[in-house]
Amino acid sequence: MKKFIIEREIPGVGNLSQDELRAIAQASCDVVNNLGKPYHWVESFVTENKIYCVHIAEDEDTILEHAQKGGFPANSISQVKATIDPTTSTVPAKAGTDTAVSY
Repeated sequence: MKKFIIEREIPGVGNLSQDELRAIAQASCDVVNNLGKPYHWVESFVTENKIYCVHIAEDEDTILEHAQKGGFPANSISQVKATIDPTTSTVPAKAGTDTAVSY
């Protein structure tokens, strides 16, 4: 399975109510539960005019199938190649020590 970031352009989405966002989430979950193949919606980030979703699926075609069946746009789909965070900046400890070096 691969991790994808999906960009969905939905004008005004940041102004939707909690009930409206819940309805979108329920629609997504309904599609996931009925796809008949491995699929996992991890989380989504709502901005003023876009939703950025993190999904795990076998391929981009499955992401597009989820979007089509749910009636969601999928304006951009990118496969995640690596994940970095502040701990990425730390040099691993040398063998036999417990001390990591941070720059």
